[in-house]
Amino acid sequence: MTPTLKDPENRLDRKAIAWWMLQSTALFVPILVVIAAVGWFFEATRPYLPFSVALAVVLWAVGLFVEPFWRFRVHRWQATGTAVYNRTGWIVREWRAAPLSRIQTVDATQGPIEQLLGLSTLTITTASSNGAVEIGGLSKDLADRVAVELTEIAELTEGDAT
Repeated sequence: MTPTLKDPENRLDRKAIAWWMLQSTALFVPILVVIAAVGWFFEATRPYLPFSVALAVVLWAVGLFVEPFWRFRVHRWQATGTAVYNRTGWIVREWRAAPLSRIQTVDATQGPIEQLLGLSTLTITTASSNGAVEIGGLSKDLADRVAVELTEIAELTEGDAT
């Protein structure tokens, strides 16, 4: 019998789509400004300006209209009584499982865009060489509730999480 990976059940908050769109915009607007500035100040680059702008706009469009929806379909998470499961990615997919016995810290954080949208990122640090498990795009209330629950479970677990 071949072992199978547990597919996490929970979707992210739908506002995560807007979060990813705003992140894409925050990345590409400065790129467009730099392209325009280079074209303005360096005359030799002007013949390449339309191609550069077109390429940046196409990449921005992918970041606005493809990536967020694709990521929303892929990203899943689940916290059970024994582990936290997370699946992320849109080009390269990553599946992670963090046993609750290995949890060292649980943090719920909000960046500026997340605050604007009422979202939060849950970071579960474990005794793992692969680093923390991050679940971004959760509603603030849900992230806070899960952080408290995971902390309570981790406190009940014997050992030093190593």
